[in-house]
Order: sequence, then structure tokens, then C-alpha cells
Amino acid sequence: MGNDITKLTLTETLKLLEEKKVSTAELNKAYLERIEKYNPQLNAYLYVNHDNEKIPAAIKDVISTKGFPTTASSKILEGFIPPYDATVITNLESQGVRAIGKTNCDEFAMGGSGENSAYGATKNPWDQTKVTGGSSGGSAAAVASDLCVFALGSDTGGSIRQPSSLTGIVGLKPSYGRVSRYGLIAMASSLDQIGPMTKSVEDAALVLDWISGSDGYDSNCTKEKFSLTPSRWKAGIKRLKVGVPKEYFGEGLDPKVKQVIEDAIKKLEELGAEIVEVSLPHSEYALAAYYIIVPSEVSSNMARFDGIRYGFGREKIGPEVKRRIMLGTYTLSTGYYDEYYAKAAKVRTLIKGDFDKAFEKVDVIVGPVSPTTAWNLGEKVDDPLTMYLADIYTISANLAGIPGLSVPCGFSEGLPVGLQILGKQFDEETILRVGYAYEQATDWRKEKPKL
Repeated sequence: MGNDITKLTLTETLKLLEEKKVSTAELNKAYLERIEKYNPQLNAYLYVNHDNEKIPAAIKDVISTKGFPTTASSKILEGFIPPYDATVITNLESQGVRAIGKTNCDEFAMGGSGENSAYGATKNPWDQTKVTGGSSGGSAAAVASDLCVFALGSDTGGSIRQPSSLTGIVGLKPSYGRVSRYGLIAMASSLDQIGPMTKSVEDAALVLDWISGSDGYDSNCTKEKFSLTPSRWKAGIKRLKVGVPKEYFGEGLDPKVKQVIEDAIKKLEELGAEIVEVSLPHSEYALAAYYIIVPSEVSSNMARFDGIRYGFGREKIGPEVKRRIMLGTYTLSTGYYDEYYAKAAKVRTLIKGDFDKAFEKVDVIVGPVSPTTAWNLGEKVDDPLTMYLADIYTISANLAGIPGLSVPCGFSEGLPVGLQILGKQFDEETILRVGYAYEQATDWRKEKPKL
């Protein structure tokens, strides 16, 4: 088998293990060899586990792993080793999966490009002068370049879907409350969600089945587990109603990316779906509401990193984290709370209402994940507002608590583009169904970066 086993999806890997055609020792050896060869140039992993006897998965460094460093890519937590595992880690361990390493991310998951890590930026495997997207950039690069069987990321405003789109992999943000956040270093507690980043849609469905469900530690987590019923999500998409929001195809969307997305929508129509135009009128306020709600929750969540319990004092914090703490402290302060935070919370309700209305007419909503393909490293670092605009199509799903999937759907000038599929809350099954039908009818997922 040699190095070829690293190209396989999770589903294919499980089949080989079951048939005893490959052992977990051989699997880990093959992946470790690739990591050794390519990680120095990509900077996807911050820590590598050399003695793994299970299926090797990459874990974003904001998810607590017992016995392995968990630094949130920040100098504050340098060398911190948690005394416990996050629920998702315990769930994976029970399925015979273990961390082969912890992946680089924007510091405390704050950023949209993978460049805000205290340990340097992750490079895009398709073109190493480009960003991977953020904040789960290390996980995305690890999956795209076959340095793991699959990865976990976290998504607060697009941090799974956007890097998945920019690196040509499958990324699933589950509904808010589908997966326990116990052991996830909190950024914005009302928006954060852990999810799978994989080589195929089928893999994403399987990993969601493994990690979902209540654990008694996260009060927002639903008791209903996502259970895998292939007969349903492999049923094809004939007569499914697919909504296309007119607001997602206006100004700001790169014309070449727009073309790729429109071709993907045509393909869905050829597969039997009915395309329906929908409107999400409050979309234009989503970004403003998001960048008030997030810093507000960040400022309260980051208060624990005061240098007393663990790590260092505030002098070790990077610029983006400082920016968000200061913004949040300001918007929550006396005299400004009603003007900013309370107003943003009302806008959030309106955005959720837009989706509820649209979903009365359609089964899923599709559009771009990102307005552009991956941009140059360093290009937007000094201009946070331009950087924030890269989240324009992804944040609404977090504000509304609904699930979103990014599926590879083509290339623009040699760089991957992802199609975003949004569904009703707790209806991951339908977005997986659309993603799977599209993936099976195209060959995009077979394209690999040449390292």
C-alpha cells in the first residue's frame, strides 16, 4: 500500500482496516512520514503525537486533549497540558480514533485567515503564498494535503466552512447544540460549534454521527444524536427545493467565483432539484451584528486568562485578540450596552426570522462560502475590516444556529472554490444529502494539491 493509504477517505480507510489489509500501525507510519515531509513548509501542526495506535485525526488546538498540549495557538497557554479531554475527543476515542496532532489556528480562534497564530501562519497547500483561511486553517491544510484521515475544527462565524472552501475539502458546521462544546476553549459561547473537516461528504456524516449528542456538561446541547441513515442522505435530490438568495450574488462577490457557484447550482438542477429564488433581506446587517456580539462574548470569556490560574499575563496576547477584547468591553459598558449589544441581539432575531421564512419555501439554501478564493499571505493583515468581509456569507448561519456545509465545487485560477449548503436547524441530513449528490456527480474532490 505504501504512501497511497494517506489519500484514502475515512470510509475507505475503515474498510481496509476491517478487511485487515492494513494495520493502524502502518496507517500512522504513513501519515507521520507525510507530516515529517510536508509540515515544515505548511505549518499545519503545532504538535505531533508519535505514538498513536488508533485512526489518526487532526485536532484544532482550541479543543482540549488530555496529555497533549492545548495552546489555542497563543503564547498565553504555551506548554499548557489539559487534565481532561473534550467530549468530542472522548467520543472519537470510543470509535478507535486518536489525535495524531494538534493543528495551528488563529489565536483563540479569532481570525479569518490563519495568520493570527502566535506560531506563524499556516500555508495553503494549493499555493503556499496564499492563506488557508481561518480560524481552522491548520485542520484544513492537514486534510487537504493528506496529513490526517480527517480533522476537527470549530466554527463561530465560518471557521470550518471558509478554510474548507479555500483548501478544497468538505467542512461541516453542525447546528448550534448538536455537538457538545465541553472542552472547547470558548470564543463566543452562543455561536461556537465543533464540526468535522473531511475528504468526502460521507466522512463528514460519519464523524458527525460519532461526535454528536448530549453529555450532561453543555446545557445547550440537544439529547438527540445525529444518526447515520445512509438510505436517507444517499437518496438523491429529485424534487428537493433549493433556495438561492439574491443577496449572496451582488457586489463583492468575485465574478470568477460567482461563475463556479452558478455552474454548481446548474448541476443541482440537472440532478433533479428545483431552484427557487429566496430573499434574506437582513443579510446586509449580519456582519455588523456579528462583530458586536462576538467581541462582547469574547471579552467575557477571555477574562479567565488573567495570568493567575494558568499561563502568562495579558502581555502575551496578540493584536486581534486584544482588538476584540477592547471592542467587546466597550460595547458592554454602561451607556453603550443598549445602543450596541442589545440592538445587535435584535438584528440576530431578524436574521433568524429571514431563514425561517425562506425555509417555509425551500429545503436548503445554497450560495458561495467565500467572496473570493484564497488571498495572498499578508494581504489583509493590516486591514481588519477587509478581513472581516471575508466572513460575509458564513456568519448568518451561526447567528441563526443552523447547519452549513462546504463542498468543493471547482476552481478559479487554480485555487479551490466551495459551495455552501445551509439547512434548517438540526436538519444536517438534508444538507448532507445535497452535498453527497453533488459530490457523486462531480470529480472535484479527487483533485489534490501538488506539494
